[in-house]
Amino acid sequence: MSIDPSAAVHPTAILEDGCVVGEGCEIGPYCVIGPEVVLGAGVVLKSHIAVAGVTRIGDGTIVYPFASLGHAPQDLKYAGERTELVIGVKNTIREYVTMNPGTAGGGGITSVGDGCLFMGSVHVGHDCRVGDSVIIANSVALAGHVTVEDQVVIGGLSGIQQFTRIGRGAMIGGMSGIVGDVIPFGTTTGERAHLAGLNFIGLKRRGSDKGEMNELRNAFGSEVFEGQGPFAERVGRALATHPENPFLREISGFVSAEGAKRFTVPE
Repeated sequence: MSIDPSAAVHPTAILEDGCVVGEGCEIGPYCVIGPEVVLGAGVVLKSHIAVAGVTRIGDGTIVYPFASLGHAPQDLKYAGERTELVIGVKNTIREYVTMNPGTAGGGGITSVGDGCLFMGSVHVGHDCRVGDSVIIANSVALAGHVTVEDQVVIGGLSGIQQFTRIGRGAMIGGMSGIVGDVIPFGTTTGERAHLAGLNFIGLKRRGSDKGEMNELRNAFGSEVFEGQGPFAERVGRALATHPENPFLREISGFVSAEGAKRFTVPE
């Protein structure tokens, strides 16, 4: 066991032999920390938090009561293999959040980037990849093998089907069922969600070029939302109108990526 002298550990907390607790950590009442857990500098575990398995939590991350991190995946194929959960820096993980490690069949790792907010009762399933600056609202469930790219916002009570990708900067409406990949900067709505538009509000907040956004709006409106034919072909036609537009290029690369099969498309 390695506990930095500056760490504050409540006397009711249980730290198993082998765990590593970094500088300035705060471990509150009734937390249980497993033997292969590594806590970076300044990690705060408020109280009643269970961290197990091969789990690393990055510097400055704050975890609120009753979160469960690193316990065995909810996958019947899991046979106890040594897999990992890696959480980046400066994340906020609210009450009752669950995050499971990976499985041998999915690459062996579940990863969370930096600066994310996971609101109450969020579930991050095995082998998920969550990027940076992601906001996931209350009671959202990410099934196994889901990829959520940077700067995505997911509305509350939504469910994301396994092996689904959510592209960078997308916004998922609350109470959505996502069963197909969502393109970068897309917005979705509906019980079985459809592509409702593009997240121009998010692009503006990040200081994107106005001319490039107008190109994206015009090309997508005429070729994708009003166009005909398979979705990937429509995206290709949109790119052809402005081949140097960085947003159209990113969306086109997303839909043409190896293994891409299903998409959330306009009604």
